[in-house]
Amino acid sequence: MVERVVATPAAEELIARLKAIHGKLMFHQSGGCCDGSAPMCYPAGEFKVGGSDVFLGRIAGCPVYIGAAQFEYWSHTQLIIDAVPGRGAGFSLEAPEGMRFLTRGRVFSDAEAEDLLALGPPARGDGVH
Repeated sequence: MVERVVATPAAEELIARLKAIHGKLMFHQSGGCCDGSAPMCYPAGEFKVGGSDVFLGRIAGCPVYIGAAQFEYWSHTQLIIDAVPGRGAGFSLEAPEGMRFLTRGRVFSDAEAEDLLALGPPARGDGVH
């Protein structure tokens, strides 16, 4: 089964470091419509997920959400969360680590898109995932 969101090994390594410091984590992609956008990483429960946020899946055990408007831009794409050298944005937990999370995309194949369509729409977020 195809996943809507995956992490690179570099992202998984950074997530493990951040979990050791902060405990359980969550991600939210609230802005950006293309490669190079930055998902925000928070301690679990620090970001209030709304009813219009879409649950994409988990990376390294952490739930990943996206704003409904952003999901419309990205719905045909698998989000690939990567970590690269640089300064994290805003309140994202990786900011002081000298790394930043980065969203890349890969367009789903026709077969993958059909599989996702058969599953129905993704769950809307309520912080329970």
